[in-house]
Amino acid sequence: MTSETTNPEITAPMAADVRMKASPAALARALGLAWQAGRWHVLAYAILALLEAAVPVAAAWLTKSALDVIAHRASGSSGSSALVAAGAGLAVAGVAAITLPHVSSYLRQELQRRTGRLAQDRLFAGVERLAGLAKFEDPAFLDRMSLAHTSGGAAPSAVVSGTLAVCRGFVTVLGFLGSLLVLSPLLAGAVLVAALPALAAELRLSRQRASMMWRIGPMERRELFYRQLLTSVRAAKELRLFGAGRYFRSRMNAERLAADSERRRLDRRELSVEGGLGLLSGVISGGGLIWALFAAVEGRLTAGDIALLATSIVGVQSALAGLVGEVTMAHQQLLNFDHYLTVTGAGPDLPVPARPVVPPTLRYGIEFRDVWFRYSPEHPWSLRGVSFTIPYGSAVALVGRNGAGKSTLVKLLCRFYDPDRGAILWDGVDLRDLDPAELRDRIGAVFQDYMEYDLTAAENIAIGDVAGRDKPAASAARIEAAARKAGVHDAISALPRGYDTLLTRMFFGPDPEAGVVLSGGQWQRLALARAVLGEGRDLLVLDEPSSGLDAEAEHEIHNRLREHRAGRTSLLISHRLGAVREADVLVVLDDGQVVEQGSHDELITLDGLYRKLFDLQAQGYHPADA
Repeated sequence: MTSETTNPEITAPMAADVRMKASPAALARALGLAWQAGRWHVLAYAILALLEAAVPVAAAWLTKSALDVIAHRASGSSGSSALVAAGAGLAVAGVAAITLPHVSSYLRQELQRRTGRLAQDRLFAGVERLAGLAKFEDPAFLDRMSLAHTSGGAAPSAVVSGTLAVCRGFVTVLGFLGSLLVLSPLLAGAVLVAALPALAAELRLSRQRASMMWRIGPMERRELFYRQLLTSVRAAKELRLFGAGRYFRSRMNAERLAADSERRRLDRRELSVEGGLGLLSGVISGGGLIWALFAAVEGRLTAGDIALLATSIVGVQSALAGLVGEVTMAHQQLLNFDHYLTVTGAGPDLPVPARPVVPPTLRYGIEFRDVWFRYSPEHPWSLRGVSFTIPYGSAVALVGRNGAGKSTLVKLLCRFYDPDRGAILWDGVDLRDLDPAELRDRIGAVFQDYMEYDLTAAENIAIGDVAGRDKPAASAARIEAAARKAGVHDAISALPRGYDTLLTRMFFGPDPEAGVVLSGGQWQRLALARAVLGEGRDLLVLDEPSSGLDAEAEHEIHNRLREHRAGRTSLLISHRLGAVREADVLVVLDDGQVVEQGSHDELITLDGLYRKLFDLQAQGYHPADA
């Protein structure tokens, strides 16, 4: 498999007519997730739903009974006990009608919280299985992830609510339809038939809403980007210096307007459809009540019958409307739940053999053998036939202009991507035959775009050797030792809480001293500490490890790293050629190809690209007339 291969399970084209499925399998998966998250909550919720369904029907019959008793008493008949029983029953029904919805609401919200936690954990476990980086550079995948995160927690509880709404509505409708059948079979049939177009229309609208959410996904992500940019500490200086805030605010508003336009179009369609359905419902209700009044005048219906009929018509229509609303909401969530199932059910994006080879302890070296690579078929080749070796125990430096392919080689070496052609060999074993996680366990690295975690200083370093894969977490002594190697121990010790100081002011708290902001150079030293924390790692990769440091700090760091690298295999990348001149081998890249190899002295003698770049940098340190 090459890096050009896509996973159709995850990546879908960004199309307005994207087709999503609300399959029985998805329904079963959603219900299963809710059951695993809180089976007792589901059972209690189901029992309450059935009780809620019975209350309005019971109240209607009790009302009829009370009215008929009152009418009989008015004509001289006694019936005090029946009247008391009806009144007591109505009181109980009233209490139940008030309290049961609140208890159901609590159970529904608690179930949603539980399913949300479980769904989120499984979603990001699925994301964690993506060993490469290609999917995170795919806009369609990012939109799918956003919808998966929303629907993963909402869909299971919505499906449970929808399923119970069907049961509740079925019980309520049956009860009221039975009442209508006794009074007017024709009216009962008309009310029931009128619900069918409502259900069909609402299901169609739910599909359109799910499709609309997919279409506006890119707009919402861009709006979020502009919103975060306008409140970013890192961007604040430039936005104010260049007066760019209004520009980005207008772009943010434009994305919001575009998304709102899509929402408004569907809302208007829903308004027209539901207005027509409401008119149909009103005609049926009005016609039924007019018939009932004439029947009462003719003596064919009692006052209790009229009350029961009116309540039954409203009850059936309300129950059907609620049922349709819950079902369509669950249907819409189930359509979006397909995104969640796609992400959580997808296999690894990088091929891993059924029985991967355990990476051997490096003894001979790493070989790039005729490596070709591009990020997608639409991109030009980033690497073209690259071949060189990193001997065991040696320091190899990659040198070249911007865009020559240096950082891409590091990504391939860490197996974030696989070569399109050729191979990378670890002591003769192709990296594609290794488990990516096991391989990365043998590599320490500082990337050019290193992370600044909003955690404590100790946690920022400990991330370099987090507990997992049967390894203990880094001890305080190891964290401090790594900080000393990176030359950042003194700076951390001077913080208000030392290694326990939070390195951000992003989180609100009662203690204003709880968070601090480090300089760029200090953050870079923390990244170095992460890289040197792990024990027993065979390879150290340093991609521009001193780009944010001043000359004195850079000199100190390189001396420390030189001591740390002694006897270790290392790969160095730096635009400051003075920082890599002491490497055992320098590999010069140009336009994705190796054009020179050798020691510093050999390449100076060769008088090629390296000599040209070195002399250009050296000129900056000499007087113009020298």
